Amino acid sequence: MKAMLLREPKPAEERPLELTDLPLPAPGPGEIRLAVRVCGVCRTDLHTVEGDLPLPKLPLVPGHQIVGVVEARGAGATRFEIGRRVGVPWLYRTCGECEFCRGGLENLCREAQFTGLHADGGYAEAMVVHEDFAYPIPEGFSDVEAAPLLCAGIIGYRALRLSEVQPGQRLGLYGFGGSAHVTIQVARHWGCEVYVFTRSEGHRRLARELGAVWVGGAEDTPPAKMHSSIIFAPAGELVPEALRVLERGGTLALAGVTMTPIPKLDYDRLLYWERTVRSVANFTRRDAFELLQAAAEIPIHTTVQTFPLEAANEALLALKRSEIDGTGVLVI
Repeated sequence: MKAMLLREPKPAEERPLELTDLPLPAPGPGEIRLAVRVCGVCRTDLHTVEGDLPLPKLPLVPGHQIVGVVEARGAGATRFEIGRRVGVPWLYRTCGECEFCRGGLENLCREAQFTGLHADGGYAEAMVVHEDFAYPIPEGFSDVEAAPLLCAGIIGYRALRLSEVQPGQRLGLYGFGGSAHVTIQVARHWGCEVYVFTRSEGHRRLARELGAVWVGGAEDTPPAKMHSSIIFAPAGELVPEALRVLERGGTLALAGVTMTPIPKLDYDRLLYWERTVRSVANFTRRDAFELLQAAAEIPIHTTVQTFPLEAANEALLALKRSEIDGTGVLVI
């Protein structure tokens, strides 16, 4: 099968992925093999290929916003019939036995594995996953439209929940890429006023089209303070800026899998009055099911830019340069 393979991490400018042929993977007990149709391009993929994240597996096929059809089943795999369209996101496997898994917080499992990091992902013509970590894709979404829901959407949904924003309140979004362009639609469905802080003119235009009541830069001061905010951009310098315009008692959620160093914070000016800063770590299967259900009910409209599989390096570089409005998607 064709695949884009990472042999060693390099800057996106140096084309870290190599087009190669790999053996077709065989599904093990409880696993299914997908004929991959599309795979979204996520900033976490960029962190992976550039070596910002520890890499437990090399060589590696990245990609974790996967839509495909079941083409083979391992022993005991009965949940999905052959030919069923399913999606595979970031969470690849958990132990199922620790206190976090038993307590509904499997995203915190110390033995968790992630698609396109611990196991080969969707920048390929096929991949395997345990059937318990695959999800039916709602009708009404094409393959390309569904791909951004599977990480950008789910992570954004969990970040929205952890921000503790309430209907009718003001929500700030910092960065307006794949996650934020889905999150704004859920937040508006909940009745929130959404304020978007981003540098890119293309992203600002998209934010206005999706209903932002105000758009500006992180250094700008909006007309009112935010009750909750989410930082999607992996830039630690945004934290004091977001706290500067966060209302008393507000929550700031940090949605990135990694972040540059956060500057020293003035406690009295930025944190006092019961402001909360919290990280968002991965997601649970419950988050995935809830987001996919909400996507069909709202319905969510995803903005995508497609690339052929062979152009995965170009897609990652465009993502790094903030040249993609919405989400980049590889078409296999």
